[in-house]
Amino acid sequence: MIPQKDILIEDFNYELPEEKIAFFPVSQRDHSKLLVYQNGHITDACFADLPDFLTSDYRLIFNDSKVIHARLLVHNATGAAIEIFCLEPLQPTTEIANAFTQTGPVVWKCLVGNAKRWKQPLSFPVVFEDKTLMITATKGECKDGAFEVTFSWPDEKVTLSEWLEQYGKMPLPPYIKRAAEKDDEQRYQTVYARYDGSVAAPTAGLHFSKEVIKALNDKGIATDYVTLHVGAGTFKPVSCELIGDHYMHREQIVISKQFIDSLLNNPQKKIIAVGTTVARTLESLYLIGAKLKLQRPNALEVEQWEAYEYKDLTQVEVQDALQSIKTYMELHKTDTLYAATRLMIVPDYQRKITQAIITNFHQPKSTLLLLISSFLGDKWKEVYAHALSHGYRFLSFGDSNLYL
Repeated sequence: MIPQKDILIEDFNYELPEEKIAFFPVSQRDHSKLLVYQNGHITDACFADLPDFLTSDYRLIFNDSKVIHARLLVHNATGAAIEIFCLEPLQPTTEIANAFTQTGPVVWKCLVGNAKRWKQPLSFPVVFEDKTLMITATKGECKDGAFEVTFSWPDEKVTLSEWLEQYGKMPLPPYIKRAAEKDDEQRYQTVYARYDGSVAAPTAGLHFSKEVIKALNDKGIATDYVTLHVGAGTFKPVSCELIGDHYMHREQIVISKQFIDSLLNNPQKKIIAVGTTVARTLESLYLIGAKLKLQRPNALEVEQWEAYEYKDLTQVEVQDALQSIKTYMELHKTDTLYAATRLMIVPDYQRKITQAIITNFHQPKSTLLLLISSFLGDKWKEVYAHALSHGYRFLSFGDSNLYL
């Protein structure tokens, strides 16, 4: 039995009044509050002051995944409203970057609101500057609460990305109880987002302005990028008593050979993950390298509990793990590594690459709060209590934390 599976999710509960939840962002990205926790001490600051707390010994890693317009609001023949939330591609490819270049038909895993009213294929128009394109959506079978939905359209010159961007809506988190507004197009997206694929923003990055990034670079603090396409499972509540009974969602990660080289060539740098998605990516990267080093099967798929179940995986040196990834990429003549992770990081997880983290305040009884406790231990309760009593704003549009 893996001891970590016996963790009680109730131990990661706290009272979050609705008035503490930020339903809108602050007027300027870097004007949010910043709570700094270092050596047992809490400092209240402004996010624009972030560079003042760091030295050139640190290296910040960002997630450059871009939030897609994943919410489609359509109507059936009788006028009933149906919401289609696109989660992940199934056919003809499951690789997210390739999925958006498809010219149809495609099959996606989707959540469907008011599914009982969807009996016949739905058609809806997408208006471009010089034409109107009719999209047809056909509902398939339901698996684990989600439907297989086939989208098709008559123009092979139009990609999925193009019509989805034009018609779809920004998928705000379920606890943001308001409709998406025009400003959300920019504010629920990081300034450095590049690659389409997330259905939720990597929210720790929302605080960064171009000015803050420049100030970091001017101070000699290096920055780099990984890609983890955030899935809707990040909002999935833990409804079971023991964390071992919770099924962790799968997310795709994309890593460049240049990034691997950068880690190998700068082992002295202290790595700060900008967000929980980056922390999961970096720790998954280590495990992928360890599995390659030990010649384990399915090395590019990190499972939920294998880091705890197979102790030899965590005994591989970090440099050896990273070198194994580089060797694999050279052998396969590729500059890009595509992988996936279901890794669950819990309080006693032994982090290998990530030394610190910038993150938001997370929901009670969430897997994200479990991850944070791997940095803070039980001190997360003290940090959150301070934030609640000192006017901090919580969740996706809320304030930021730096845990050094």
